[in-house]
Amino acid sequence: MSQDSAKSKAFAVFFAGLLPVIAFTVIEEYYGTIAGLVAGMVFGVGEICFELYKHKKVQKITWIGNGLLLVLGGVSLLSDEGIWFKLQPALMEAVFAVALWISVIMKKPLIVVLAEQQGQKLPDFMKSRMSGMTFRMGIFFAIHTGLAVWAAFYWSTSAWALLKGVGLTVSLIVYMLAEIFYIRRAAMRSLTPEQILEQIEKTKTPSP
Repeated sequence: MSQDSAKSKAFAVFFAGLLPVIAFTVIEEYYGTIAGLVAGMVFGVGEICFELYKHKKVQKITWIGNGLLLVLGGVSLLSDEGIWFKLQPALMEAVFAVALWISVIMKKPLIVVLAEQQGQKLPDFMKSRMSGMTFRMGIFFAIHTGLAVWAAFYWSTSAWALLKGVGLTVSLIVYMLAEIFYIRRAAMRSLTPEQILEQIEKTKTPSP
């Protein structure tokens, strides 16, 4: 897999379905639920078509995210109730949480797999702690799933969309920074600064 393809895949994991959510939110506010649902579903199809045009193929995560969005959007249209459409982010986050836990059980932490697909080499002191980090990230997404379900049922459409877009992104960045700080601090307790630098330098050495 090329580095550009891997980066687009990682990007799609967190942002698949964001444009349909924005379209639904804006249109629903001014023209009602039905119009918002139609707009969201049109943008969902648009994301698939754009990715197909740009990359000549569609990532699985895009098919899953937007496919789920279209199915739930269709259910919402039939029931004249937008709640099903709003549950798409929660279901996606639940799937990702389960995928993270399964990868730990299989001893192939998803975080390591995604990093390696992007051509990144992780130092040994980080790699040895990736299983724990991947498991904890699963907990993070499980908590976010519960929050997303709550938002779908009880929050305004604008607040729900804000959670899907800005809320998840910002909280994930803060969480990842905290994880990296924790791993480095743990490494400093068990390794000398020289050993840490040596492991980091090894990641910069080209593979033969």
